[in-house]
Amino acid sequence: MAELIDFGSFTVNFLRDKHDTDGGLDMFELTTQPSGRMPVPHYHDSWDETVYGVEGVTTYVIDGVDHHIGPGETAFVPRKIVHGFDNRSEQVAKCICILTPGVLGPEYFRELAAEIRTGNPDPAVMKEIMNRYGLIPAPPGK
Repeated sequence: MAELIDFGSFTVNFLRDKHDTDGGLDMFELTTQPSGRMPVPHYHDSWDETVYGVEGVTTYVIDGVDHHIGPGETAFVPRKIVHGFDNRSEQVAKCICILTPGVLGPEYFRELAAEIRTGNPDPAVMKEIMNRYGLIPAPPGK
């Protein structure tokens, strides 16, 4: 069932998704290269996100506050809260992300990764993909 989706500066390895959990959850391993980051901070109305650190340190910015998530540490991102992530270290960082309920699936990540890998992603296309899957890009400065 595992599916690796490559964004360049980070990868998403789906371990479970809405299709095989009857909508219970989506679970993936997020591996971020040094200086890698989420392309667009956002929020979502339909699911919560829990992050569990596995290796290195991933920094999640949740509602404007930095949360440095190392091995064994967790963060919780409630619905409707703007968040993003990056790797500020010189080491690879890994964490497990669990979305509850499972409403996203790997389809969103496939589409967004394909747009980013063009080398010149169109912000309007990225926004359309995000909106179609229930992710709302954060207003500038959030």
